[in-house]
Amino acid sequence: MHRKKTLALAATAVSGSLVLAACGGGGPSASGGKISDGKVVLGLLNDQSGVYKDLSGPNSKVAIQMAIDDYKAKYGDKAVAKDIEIVTADHQNKPDIANTKAQEMYDRDKADIILDVPTSSAALAVANQAKAKKKLFIDIGAGTTALTGKSCNKYTFHWAYDTYMLAHGTGGVVVKNGGKKWSIVYPDYAFGQDMNKSFTAAVQQAGGTIQQSIPTPFPNDNFATYITKAQSTNPDVIGIMAAGGDLINFVKQFNQAGLQGKTDLAVGLMFITDIHSLGVDQFQGTKFTDAWYWNFDDQNRAWADKFKEKTGTRPSFAHAGNYSAALQYLEAVQRAGTDDADAVVKQLEGKKINDVFLRNGEIRAADHSVLHDAYLVQVKNKSEVKEDWDYEKVLETIPAQEAFGPVSGDCKM
Repeated sequence: MHRKKTLALAATAVSGSLVLAACGGGGPSASGGKISDGKVVLGLLNDQSGVYKDLSGPNSKVAIQMAIDDYKAKYGDKAVAKDIEIVTADHQNKPDIANTKAQEMYDRDKADIILDVPTSSAALAVANQAKAKKKLFIDIGAGTTALTGKSCNKYTFHWAYDTYMLAHGTGGVVVKNGGKKWSIVYPDYAFGQDMNKSFTAAVQQAGGTIQQSIPTPFPNDNFATYITKAQSTNPDVIGIMAAGGDLINFVKQFNQAGLQGKTDLAVGLMFITDIHSLGVDQFQGTKFTDAWYWNFDDQNRAWADKFKEKTGTRPSFAHAGNYSAALQYLEAVQRAGTDDADAVVKQLEGKKINDVFLRNGEIRAADHSVLHDAYLVQVKNKSEVKEDWDYEKVLETIPAQEAFGPVSGDCKM
């Protein structure tokens, strides 16, 4: 896959304004719009207490509130959505709980949209509810390509990343740099299964081989047996497809087994919060594909500074993705003059967007995949870290049209 090098941070820096003109002009006046129940309700459904808590969790509510504040500041009295509420729930990474909580949000809380939903099995359950209820769902935290494939529907949008983006950004590069023989370890649920499939395809396409694919329970805190099995074939690379707390446990035990520096470790999905939690020295040199980085340019840093003032931490790409999705949803409501789901969908489909998260963004109408630039990054060596949280260096920008796969033939809107 051809990629163009990132020439300089300034090359992609845009206006310092956090709400860009690309979001839409001064939409219709409030007098011409209709808001159901007199208010717009945004539902945040994610892991509030488990392995994915830090990468998104409660702090995504802060990010969504920042989007609301920026929307109101931009439109003032001309805002179509004047009364905006956030409701939250913890799905505990369980699809049955996610299904129930989504029903409650749409029916009891009158949510117009549900946001985030990490854990692919949970996200697929919510997508079914969105379709049944004819209410919007914008997924940020889950990676499965089924959301824009066989489980796509008119009311579901996939905003931040998917397993194709991760695999083709990382798998191909590692193989081309000499990592030919792989063992893959993956969590045995929808996300991990899709990651294994996507990485297998990317590695083989680049000329590598998969010696074994090893499923593990999810969630899991003891990977010793799986690490031993992965190492048994003397691979060049062990690819770990877990995320959040599970990834941290795996890397810690991988290093304790004395494998750091002996066997290359490829991480399928990593968040800045993972590196911060375990320490940059545990990940240094690791390459992976990131959807967004807080210190990429001045615009990202300015937004991250505001986020840190409110939370005490730097944002992950999930936090920035939730901000972007909430803001662009409100912009679509503004253009439509209503929160009617069908009208808002029409305003989102095909929209080209540049905001703090989406660079060269486009909401593909055919499958509701949100295309945007992605980044091949490397974890800095400890000596390169000049400030807390600045753990990544961007090696390449992967253009939006290359980062994401083609429209799936399985998607039937």
